[in-house]
Amino acid sequence: MKTKIVSLIAILAMSFATTAQIDRSVQPKPGPAPKVQLGKVDKFTLPNGLQVIMVENHKLPRASASLTIDNKAVVEGNKAGLSGMMGSLLGRGTTNITKDEFNEKVDYLGARVNFFSSGAAAASLKKYFPEVLGLMADGVKNSQFTQEEFDKEVKVTLDGLKSNEKSVTAIARRAEGALIYGKNHPFGEFTTKESISNITLTDVQNNFDTYYKPNNAYLVIVGDIDPSETKKMVTKLFGDWKKGNVPAVAFSKPENVNTTEINFINMSNAVQSEIVVANNIDLKLGDKDYYAALLANSILGGGGTARLFMNLREDKGYTYGSYSSVRQSRDAATFRATASVRNAVTDSSVVEIQKEINKIRYQKVSAEELKNAKAKYVGNFVMEVQKPATAARYALNIALYNLPADFYENYLKNINAVTLDDVQNAAIKYFRGDKARIIITGKGIEVLKNLEKNSDYKINYFDTEGNPTTKPAMTLPIPAGMTSANVVNKYFTAIGGKDKVKAVKTVTIVSNATIQGTPLAMTVKAAAPNKTSQSISVMGNVMQKSVFDGTKGYSEARGQKTAMTPEQVEKAKNSNALFSDLKYTAGKLLRVEPIEGKNAIVLKYNDTEVYYDMTSGLKVKEVKTVKTPDGKETKVPTVFSDYKEVNGIKFPHSIGLKSGPMNLNFVVKEIKINEGVSDADFQ
Repeated sequence: MKTKIVSLIAILAMSFATTAQIDRSVQPKPGPAPKVQLGKVDKFTLPNGLQVIMVENHKLPRASASLTIDNKAVVEGNKAGLSGMMGSLLGRGTTNITKDEFNEKVDYLGARVNFFSSGAAAASLKKYFPEVLGLMADGVKNSQFTQEEFDKEVKVTLDGLKSNEKSVTAIARRAEGALIYGKNHPFGEFTTKESISNITLTDVQNNFDTYYKPNNAYLVIVGDIDPSETKKMVTKLFGDWKKGNVPAVAFSKPENVNTTEINFINMSNAVQSEIVVANNIDLKLGDKDYYAALLANSILGGGGTARLFMNLREDKGYTYGSYSSVRQSRDAATFRATASVRNAVTDSSVVEIQKEINKIRYQKVSAEELKNAKAKYVGNFVMEVQKPATAARYALNIALYNLPADFYENYLKNINAVTLDDVQNAAIKYFRGDKARIIITGKGIEVLKNLEKNSDYKINYFDTEGNPTTKPAMTLPIPAGMTSANVVNKYFTAIGGKDKVKAVKTVTIVSNATIQGTPLAMTVKAAAPNKTSQSISVMGNVMQKSVFDGTKGYSEARGQKTAMTPEQVEKAKNSNALFSDLKYTAGKLLRVEPIEGKNAIVLKYNDTEVYYDMTSGLKVKEVKTVKTPDGKETKVPTVFSDYKEVNGIKFPHSIGLKSGPMNLNFVVKEIKINEGVSDADFQ
């Protein structure tokens, strides 16, 4: 027992000694990047040029195959959609098996076999894999294209195009591609009803015969396989696939705009705006600053903790999510920042997205942000490399991009080597906030006014196919049969009814506001039919006053009293001091215009435009045209909101006034009806 106690004391002493050597005031240095061990990859190439990549994994009795045909994208012009149609028709029967028999076999085996314009894919249980791979090979080599299936596919394609005509998201993506890449680029052209009508069955067959070749293709097989047996099987199934000369293609390189601009696509049915801030970049997998670009994007908009998301969703509440992406490509790489936002905050969202893009370009990110971004990439990468399909995909990337054999083995080391300067340099180079297209697809009538007012960028207009067009109409037609009397009567019904309104003989309204921190008080008194008194006080002192007693009146400011002109007197006599809207039945309906996301019908009476909410009937704004002392005309708007009932009648309790450069918001504190007003108030 004594020996055991001595041993225990020795162990504890060693433990304390070790602990004592640790300086806990110093943050531990990160350990080396995990060593990446990719699964074993076997490769071989058939005489016809087909390159085969195999990865064994015996955890599950399954196997899969994917075929990638690495042709450059082709401009299809007036037959846009041809390759997609060819891909859709692949596998619908071959020279050896009918379409129905093919599908029945796949279903019976519980397998999956798919074809597309740039390849094919298949997966099944191990014991069925040779047969399933044989079905895939048959479709790849011997697909037949019949007129019956072609006609069906044309109809399906046209139906799809028609269903997307009103889809704001679909139109946004289509126009975005046309604007970013140009319509003469394969990534910028799109399928239309006209281009589909130009495609024939012969075109489909020729496309297959020309571009679906093995000498520029990669076959990746992953799963519970024996590489030597699989090699024999692949050689047997694909060895007779005839190679051919795939035509060389060329297209112009997309260019950025010289200075940032807004490209607006009007969609009258849009309930929210699709915003994309995008620019073309030159970035390929394996480029020296590729890793820095990934990390910069992760910090800017790579997920729910990134800057764009935290700003536009968590802080502002403009959207469910805002993200960014860096798309590397050998042909046309892009940077994109996106958000789908409410119409009313479209302009504000553009400001915030651009603010975040410019911030990461001109200010270094924090060490904490970079550390977290690296940790995220390391964690995801380590998890991914556990999957056998990852080893196969990485091997394919090495072949496609001509990367060093140890590219992925050094991936984490390269990620961890990125510095704060590297991130900023990548952001400056790739996030071109100064040469970006801000592409907005939305309801022009509701968002353009604020965009024009709050944006310094030039706005160019495009139709839903990306063609230049003119600015959309900013008003809606007046509904058939609607009259000024209809509108005014609906307003009086909304506030309580004309009978209650006509019973009002006097009104007193007291409201408060502040100007540059100084409190203001406004008192308005009115008596039927046209007597009015209005005074504005600052800290108890009357600074401005206007009075009309039914026959004459004056205004007073800064001790100076000015009598009303004959013209002003005549206008005051003809007005209704209590409810001016009673006169507006003689006005003229001008237009329907959205205000804060709601449609308002605009009525003009003399020098005043009055806006009534078409749903509630309530008055939401008045705009008076007045003459300034120098004889010029100016518009003075007043905004009404927060209606509350007083003695059975609804009055606005928030009144916004614009006085020169100042915006005043008066909050009503007291309303008295038929009390507290006498003739003395109008002296």
